Amino acid sequence: MSKENWRVIDHPILGPPPERSSVTFTFNGEEFPAYEGEMLAAALLAHGIRSLRPSGPDGVPRGLYCAIGHCFECQVVVDGRAGVRACLTPVRDGMDVSSMPAVADPGNPVRSAS
Repeated sequence: MSKENWRVIDHPILGPPPERSSVTFTFNGEEFPAYEGEMLAAALLAHGIRSLRPSGPDGVPRGLYCAIGHCFECQVVVDGRAGVRACLTPVRDGMDVSSMPAVADPGNPVRSAS
């Protein structure tokens, strides 16, 4: 995984982003910087992480799809809680995030109210 920052630092129309506090979180045991309150999916994408979990018996990679909480493709484990949607979960300092284990039946995903 890359620690490279893929964020837009100075948007040609919107300009630079507002000042925000930096935090760190871990994903699959690796530490990453993020902005406090940004969505976990955005923080992971900023570091080039697109695959968040395997799906089904063949382990097809899943990741951010709708980015509004409807599709459940971005499920991860946050601080031991499975089925958390990364697109709806704000990053906080010290958050421990990991990939969800593969679900044997892809038609019956683990779902959790976030």
